[in-house]
Amino acid sequence: MSTKLVPTPGQTVGPFYGYALPFEKDNELLAPGSPGSIRLQGTVYDGAGETVPDAILEIWQPDAEGNVVQKTGSLVRDGYTFSGWGRGSVGYSGVYTFTTVNPGPTKPGAAPFISVAVFARGLTNRLFTRIYLPENEEALASDPLLGSLDPERRQTLIARRDPDGGLTFDIRLQGEGETVFLDFQ
Repeated sequence: MSTKLVPTPGQTVGPFYGYALPFEKDNELLAPGSPGSIRLQGTVYDGAGETVPDAILEIWQPDAEGNVVQKTGSLVRDGYTFSGWGRGSVGYSGVYTFTTVNPGPTKPGAAPFISVAVFARGLTNRLFTRIYLPENEEALASDPLLGSLDPERRQTLIARRDPDGGLTFDIRLQGEGETVFLDFQ
């Protein structure tokens, strides 16, 4: 007798279990107050413009010189070593925060960016996007991804520089001002 197997339906991301998420200093790519450290912050919004109280974000990025960390990652933060990777939850306010550095360009003339993955209820798959630094308009104008977008959509990938030197980047999951999300095949 031949039985045809049918795939199970997609499930939403989660559940998240407290024994592994979060872990100590998960949102610190280096210790707060370290030379060159900045705060990356923002709010995650749903399609109705309401804050999402339980999303988790992961970021990956090069260091300030544009070097991609090549060492095996660790859940143990030593307070000195730039890890290039972090995970942070938003909490009830929908706000996330990371301690990191301004990423450098990975090659001369390239626009520096931070890669982001978003996990949240209602999403059957995580979402990927990028956070570009607002400076160096020439590099932003020559970036292949940004160049493929119309100007209004392009702006959803560029962070705002805060007065203290940090970055603010809000993520809109859908609706007006929806963040551009990337599809990796």
